[in-house]
Amino acid sequence: MITPTKGIAPDRCLLAVGAQVLLQLDEPRTVSQTWARLKAWRGEHQHYSPVSFGWFVLALDVLYGIGAVELHEDLLVARSTDAAPPER
Repeated sequence: MITPTKGIAPDRCLLAVGAQVLLQLDEPRTVSQTWARLKAWRGEHQHYSPVSFGWFVLALDVLYGIGAVELHEDLLVARSTDAAPPER
């Protein structure tokens, strides 16, 4: 479910959908805006495997669980991926 299996296509596993969600978060967006952008993006990139709103929410849960997104004042925000500078 989180990763591809025999029954879950690679473009539909939660990590792949989560990565696609992160592509939509170039700026803070509402959940509804992110969902609409994801559906449009998947259509433009020929990802025709169905992704329901429930599956989208599960992908958001995974992203939140690994610390990749946060919710600030009802807006989804992608967390920075910059690594901390090495200590000397």
